[in-house]
Amino acid sequence: MVEGSPLRADAQRNRARILDAAEAVFAEFGTRASTEEVARRAGVAIGTVFRHFPTKHDLLAAIMKRLLAQLVEEAGKHDLFAFFTHMVAQAAAKKTVVDLLAGSGVDIRLPDAVGHLEEAVGRLLEQAQAAGAVADSVRLPEVMALLASVCQGALQGGWDEQLQARTLAVVFAGLKRD
Repeated sequence: MVEGSPLRADAQRNRARILDAAEAVFAEFGTRASTEEVARRAGVAIGTVFRHFPTKHDLLAAIMKRLLAQLVEEAGKHDLFAFFTHMVAQAAAKKTVVDLLAGSGVDIRLPDAVGHLEEAVGRLLEQAQAAGAVADSVRLPEVMALLASVCQGALQGGWDEQLQARTLAVVFAGLKRD
């Protein structure tokens, strides 16, 4: 499939169903997940899966790109602290394809999608600084590093709500003005 070419409505629905099914199948089976199982759960023929995603790598990359786009959308609904809290809760609550990608050795580079997430977090940081909730000395690279680190800890550690809250309290205290 040519990147950027518009899809017919039925093809868009099939693509979305394939991605939904693939996320569930990869979360359930990890690297053993088969495209045949993805097709079965999506209710499409295997050829339809391969027409949209010629390789498993392409499928994983599309899932990751969609997840990042969802995060950018979520960032627009929250302030910086609420977004952090939401992200950590999501990471702790479910092992998703993100976890699979981290351990699978699949190298997926999505600079545009990651850049959009960084821009969204940057806007949240600017708003928090303008409101006086975050120190002016705090920079975006540090915020992104904190967000990634805390989410990774919650994902790998399966943090309960109390640990999430205590950890975020420490992070938030470090971001605030003196």
